[in-house]
Amino acid sequence: MKRNVLIFGLILGTILAGNMVYMVNRMYANPDLETNDIVGYAAMVIVLSLTFFGIRNYRNKQLNGVISLGKAFKTGALIALVGSTVYVVVWLFYYYLFVPDFIDQYTVCVLNEAGRDGATASELAAKTEEMAQLKEMYKSPFFVVLISYAEVLPIGLVVAFISALILKKKPAAIATY
Repeated sequence: MKRNVLIFGLILGTILAGNMVYMVNRMYANPDLETNDIVGYAAMVIVLSLTFFGIRNYRNKQLNGVISLGKAFKTGALIALVGSTVYVVVWLFYYYLFVPDFIDQYTVCVLNEAGRDGATASELAAKTEEMAQLKEMYKSPFFVVLISYAEVLPIGLVVAFISALILKKKPAAIATY
């Protein structure tokens, strides 16, 4: 199981991290670009769906096509954890070494979008305060790790559970005569 979890988790993490770097670079290249959280999370769900294939591969190749719900979820959760850890580690290096002004840039994007959506002056002020709090929290590497895991791991666990429900398979009953 360890090999399967590592292979699928590393593939998953690499794709997640690559997508994250691409999206951050897009934001830097065009701060007026409309952000779309729904599209971002949909992309994460699609990428995290690789967990399904990791569980299926483990079930079919190492367990002779049989897996319990618990074992399937454990395998999927571990794949999601490895992938999320790769994502978090890449983000830490990328943030601290290449985009330490990310929160400032992100704030510009968020406020631009709020303005396009017709936010009032008080709503813009509240959003500005919210972003200032985020910037303050982002000074702590511990918080950066927590928020990064919170972006990806819960979705990964949901996908792992759904995949486990789909892939669980009991051994065939042996007919006795």
